[in-house]
Amino acid sequence: MSEAGLEQKYVKEAFDTNWVVPMGPNVNAFEADLEAFVNSGKDGAADLDRKVVCLSAGTAAVHLALIGCGVKAGDEVLVQSFTFCASSHPITYLGAKPVFVGSEEETWNMDPALLEQAILDRKEKTGRLPKAIVPVALYGMPYRIDEIMAIAEKYGIPVVEDAAEGMGSRFDGRVLGTFGRYGVLSFNGNKMITTSGGGALICQNAEDKNTVMWYATQARDAYPYYEHTAIGYNYRMSNICAGIGRGQMTVADAHIAHHKHVQALYEELLKDVVGVHIHKQPVDSRYDANFWLCTAILDSDVKIVGQEKAYKEVIKTAVGGAAGVIKVVDSATTDCQPNENVEALRVFMLSKMVETRPVWKPMHKQPVYAEAPCYTNGVEEDIFKVGFCLPAGPYVTDDNVRYIVESIKEAIVKS
Repeated sequence: MSEAGLEQKYVKEAFDTNWVVPMGPNVNAFEADLEAFVNSGKDGAADLDRKVVCLSAGTAAVHLALIGCGVKAGDEVLVQSFTFCASSHPITYLGAKPVFVGSEEETWNMDPALLEQAILDRKEKTGRLPKAIVPVALYGMPYRIDEIMAIAEKYGIPVVEDAAEGMGSRFDGRVLGTFGRYGVLSFNGNKMITTSGGGALICQNAEDKNTVMWYATQARDAYPYYEHTAIGYNYRMSNICAGIGRGQMTVADAHIAHHKHVQALYEELLKDVVGVHIHKQPVDSRYDANFWLCTAILDSDVKIVGQEKAYKEVIKTAVGGAAGVIKVVDSATTDCQPNENVEALRVFMLSKMVETRPVWKPMHKQPVYAEAPCYTNGVEEDIFKVGFCLPAGPYVTDDNVRYIVESIKEAIVKS
């Protein structure tokens, strides 16, 4: 939170003025703050004039962006497989079909070559081009924007940038989410800034913003009573949550700088740890990741304390995130899971009061998407087996990072 306690100030103002609704001064001001943030260019990049709509969740932003791209039942949407489920689930809300695209090794994001292969193959198989492309800034890492945007333009397919994890990340001086037809932001409790729960959609112009706002407020027509010619949604952000967001915007740059500092410290402290490799951004200076989460891979031949007990017990509570309810399962294993040493490291670090959660499981390996087409070279599956996330939030101190690295060293069985 901001040192000045601005979040509490703006929330109190909402209660004092009875703006306890999904609209109001805080929502308007938060949108203006976000527009100033996303439109600012650096390193020679020109300032932009994008518009922003504040919504109840990043998932809602993906949903409305797909509607804005004209996605309907039966259409296909190309989406990165290596991501959180909110990137793909909204496709199914519309009765459309996700077609998953695999990753390349450097950024861990959508592979442009596989993307073009998927476009051509879906055109041959269905007689139609996919209706939209959804690349993801995984853990804040910019994807191959220039290549993917060029492919999208070549085939006339709109892009919905999922920058939910990439707020403040830049490519060639421009903020992620400003390259595509729409850009998705998330303010969930663990994101770069938070509104407790919420998101936003970056739009190219005022007309698109107004259309998104119309759908987000029940799609009501201009009559003195409720008349609907389209299906709308209750997706507007609360004025209370927006008050939190206004305060958070005053520390957004500091949060981003802190995450980058933590990443640099991990890189320095882990450089000589055999078998552990921190994931770095490309050396290409156009890439400027926010490092929302720092990630690493563990070589498969590294032995971890307690590894022989990995996957022997069924998980009873959620791992990572704030899920309140999980479905009880009968087996501790699936056909696609992290290596035993990665799971053993997670358990060992938990005993040290440190969370090293698994990286996202590719969507095409999720049972719910078992029948979905996928174009992959196996990169994301391989990373899932060896990858893990490291703490990087604004309350992670340098001493915390040193403790985490020393705990990792302690977990490794000396040969």
